[in-house]
Amino acid sequence: MQFELMASMMCADYGNLEKEVKLLEEGGIDSFHIDIMDGRYVPNFAMSLNDLRFIAKATKKPLDVHLMIEHPNNLIRLFLKYLRKGDTVYIHPEAEYHPSATLQSIIHAGMIPGIAINPGTSVETVMEMLRIVKKVLVMSVNPGNAGQMYLPYVGKKITKLLSMKEDMDFEIYWDGACSADKIKEFAPKGVRGFVLGTTLLFGKERTYGETLHNIRTLQF
Repeated sequence: MQFELMASMMCADYGNLEKEVKLLEEGGIDSFHIDIMDGRYVPNFAMSLNDLRFIAKATKKPLDVHLMIEHPNNLIRLFLKYLRKGDTVYIHPEAEYHPSATLQSIIHAGMIPGIAINPGTSVETVMEMLRIVKKVLVMSVNPGNAGQMYLPYVGKKITKLLSMKEDMDFEIYWDGACSADKIKEFAPKGVRGFVLGTTLLFGKERTYGETLHNIRTLQF
């Protein structure tokens, strides 16, 4: 069974950020998930443009940039200039008047376009965008803070998306409260990747390499 593991870098040790990147690389992480928060779309400030630039220089692994900001189209070029072709950029459809135009800017820059779907966002409201994007990041918690509890009704939304992904040609990714039992349940069903934060990866006694090995072999 193949699935991708992404490190939620807002949970990393910022006093040793370069070391964290290297240890995660050595441990076998697939990509680095970077949460940009503006304090307006979500009630929190998180990673910045400078954090993105630093991590982009520190690794050759793919970057997964999750823009939790209002009107991302106004700022998208600031972020795109530090990314490489093949990196992923997610936007929240509710945050933009014309989200399809923002997604088109991401495509034109050679990046992978994605949308993030909040727990309260229905699949029906983003249906047409599912034909544009290559990745759908399903939030299993409300966006803005790490360490939240899983919202059980999100599982039904993932089931609905799984039934559509082949026809519309997108992959599904999980973000928020990602525990071992969720990976065991949803990876076999077809969820392509999982963003790992404090629930499984950061702040544990095991090394990143040990933790990632255990996840990939589903040994918990």
